[in-house]
Amino acid sequence: MRTCRRIHFFGNVQGVGFRYTTCSVARGFDVTGFVRNRRDGDVELIVEGKSKKIERFLDALRDRMGGYIEREEAFDEPATGEFGGFGIR
Repeated sequence: MRTCRRIHFFGNVQGVGFRYTTCSVARGFDVTGFVRNRRDGDVELIVEGKSKKIERFLDALRDRMGGYIEREEAFDEPATGEFGGFGIR
């Protein structure tokens, strides 16, 4: 069953290639969604897929970008199936 997770990453996450790295990492996993900068300086990630695949994707992202992340806030939401792939907004 597919699920959706919305995550806000806080820290030094803008201007360091966070969005591009997120897209690059997402290519290795069966997930869809998007990543975008927010005006308040955090980065928002919406990801849909099977729970285990989302967790593996997030672990890989944290391995690559963890030095920039001070904290995260995550919210589970119903999957909409609206995403055809993964991209930057």
